[in-house]
Amino acid sequence: MSRNKLYSILLLGTLLLIYISSFVDRQIIAVLATGIREELGLNNTQVGVLYGPAFSLIYAVCGLVMGYLADRYSRKYIILSGLTIWSMMTLLSGFATSFAFLISARLMVGVSQSALSPAVYSLLADYFGPEKRARVFSVYASGIFIGVGLSFLIGGSVAEAFDWRTAIKSVGWPGLILAVLGLLVIREPKRDTDFGSLQASLKGYRRGFSKLVSKPVVRFHLAGFSLLALSGYTILAFISTVLTDVYNRGDLISYYGWFMMATALSVNVSGWLADRLALKFGGKGRFGMGVVAALGGLPFYILGFTTEDGFTAFLWIGLGNVISSSYNGVAAALIQYFVGSDMRATAGALYLFVVSVVGFGIGPPLTGWLIDHVFTGAFGPNYALLSVFGVCGALATLCFVGGMRAYDDGIKIKD
Repeated sequence: MSRNKLYSILLLGTLLLIYISSFVDRQIIAVLATGIREELGLNNTQVGVLYGPAFSLIYAVCGLVMGYLADRYSRKYIILSGLTIWSMMTLLSGFATSFAFLISARLMVGVSQSALSPAVYSLLADYFGPEKRARVFSVYASGIFIGVGLSFLIGGSVAEAFDWRTAIKSVGWPGLILAVLGLLVIREPKRDTDFGSLQASLKGYRRGFSKLVSKPVVRFHLAGFSLLALSGYTILAFISTVLTDVYNRGDLISYYGWFMMATALSVNVSGWLADRLALKFGGKGRFGMGVVAALGGLPFYILGFTTEDGFTAFLWIGLGNVISSSYNGVAAALIQYFVGSDMRATAGALYLFVVSVVGFGIGPPLTGWLIDHVFTGAFGPNYALLSVFGVCGALATLCFVGGMRAYDDGIKIKD
């Protein structure tokens, strides 16, 4: 194995660890939702806002700025600055005494975490060729579910042994150690970052951004995968509510982390299959894995949300999540094929902007409102989630079919 290839793998591993840390810190609020809700006197809508818009809206908006900066300045220091700040803010969240305190901390976590993935997508595209990107981006994306899984396993276990404050503090400090590791490992490859004056740079950026969003395939991509994100973030926000309020099985919450670990594997399998489909059907074949995620989990969700046994529900819902969340690496990789090297971070930021606004920003609070005001019976959370998943799965499938048809007109990088 060559030295460059070995370093590329080391870099990917380091970025994966940082991404894991980001999702542990991001997800921990949902894992500890019932404890936070009871101590601070919150309702389900407020929990949805805390998990969703309080993080996602600032994350999405700042992500576009971070994408612009990452295409022009040091991606290494953008990543490490964000990592340090969100780790410290997670630690401070453990001292929260009010809803306003937690909202403020979540806003800062959102700002700092927006620095990560646009810069990472750009770095990975520099170090790995187009024919490998779905697989490589899927390895990175598996960090989502390893992180979420650890937040359930570690956060849930620590909260059960101590309290939610101790749990949230315990997941903040490892990020500070990772910042030191990243400082030693991450290298910024040479690239052309001479964009002229700030005015000329902004003009070129606006032109490239407008050209990107004008492509039908990009719009189908963003619409379809944002609908899947809406479903994915909603189940993560309310799985503890389902297990606790509907089935009185709060003891199963920490074990849900094992399904997240399995989802990390399914994300990698999906990336490998996407690249195989691209060899047979062309690049548009990668959208096929979006269809699998949109429809494949629905039968399991139906079985899980309609059963009266808590453990059976736990199993079926978990299996549905493994399939329905397998798209993450493919989605991030796909949008890179529609831009040149000078817009990679921006394309990644646009993808994150849309899935954050729709997935994080709309999904949890909408579902919380449905639970509080529409599906108010004993099985209300189940029916609210199932209705959201059914609508999103059907609409996302239509978007992916549209993306396949429009793919060839939007392609920028062939593999």
